[in-house]
Amino acid sequence: MPVRIGARVPERRVGGRVAGRRRPGIGGCGEPAAASGAAASLRPMPPTAAADLPLIASGKVREMYDLGDRILMVASDRISTYDVVHPTPIPGKGAVLTGLSAFWFAKTGHIVANHYLSATDGVPEDVRGRAMVVKRLRMLPVECVVRGYITGSGWKDYQATGRVSGIELPPGLRESERLPTPIFTPSTKAEEGHDEAIDFDTAAEAVGDRGLMGRIRDVSVALYEFAAAHARERGVILADTKFEFGLDAAGELVVGDEVLTPDSSRYWPADGYEPGRSQPSFDKQYVRDWASSSGWDKTPPAPAIPADVVEGTKQRYVEAYERITGEPFADWMARTGA
Repeated sequence: MPVRIGARVPERRVGGRVAGRRRPGIGGCGEPAAASGAAASLRPMPPTAAADLPLIASGKVREMYDLGDRILMVASDRISTYDVVHPTPIPGKGAVLTGLSAFWFAKTGHIVANHYLSATDGVPEDVRGRAMVVKRLRMLPVECVVRGYITGSGWKDYQATGRVSGIELPPGLRESERLPTPIFTPSTKAEEGHDEAIDFDTAAEAVGDRGLMGRIRDVSVALYEFAAAHARERGVILADTKFEFGLDAAGELVVGDEVLTPDSSRYWPADGYEPGRSQPSFDKQYVRDWASSSGWDKTPPAPAIPADVVEGTKQRYVEAYERITGEPFADWMARTGA
């Protein structure tokens, strides 16, 4: 899901989609903070500005800063369509992504470990609310997509072949229809251009360990099923989502990057859901729809986004946070000292 304002720049990942330039072996994720006592008291006070820290990478949406044995992951308010960043930010978007990730990390620790450490300890004042301190990981070279509904690129593949990532699906499915069971459809992490769907065997070869890839598949589906059930109780359909995994210093599997946000997932309002057509969603589709009808040719530079589209997009992101978490977005901002 390069600070690229109106320019296409190859995207590399540090802990996921935060891409830019990276150091080999660094994920968007280090070691836990000292728990308490004298060791904790020796930790220096956090800088008052993220810019005071060494920058590891800058992506379409995120920046990564070096905290020694940990990383500061900062989500911006930037938004892109068709792989080009618009010059107009969406206020609060970065905080929604961070707050929702923190919510889901707390909810899913029983399924798999994650890289999240804190949204306050070690977080500079100027990025509170939209930043988190995370562990370092050695990220694995696949993106782990789970689909519970047939839509997007999966729908296009199904129309053409009856399959998605080599998985044969029942005939006669309609666009946006719920699948009999969720399917795991991994993709590459492309250094340039778009990620490409691959089958399980290709993903296992990329990871270099078929057993590990099997566990990644099982964990990805378990995360999706848990989140989809929670979202449905809140009146939201989780159509599909993407996870990124890495290994910690002990070689244990850990989920990194962002999880289950409107940028890494398709969330649809359950009221009004109707198979056989595309669905309204709580993500940047509102901006994408405007961009596709604006006359822009989808090449750099991207146009500025009108104020009404900015506001409508902001409302959709905030509504996603509030529906899923069950709390006002203002509570997250207050809790993190934003």
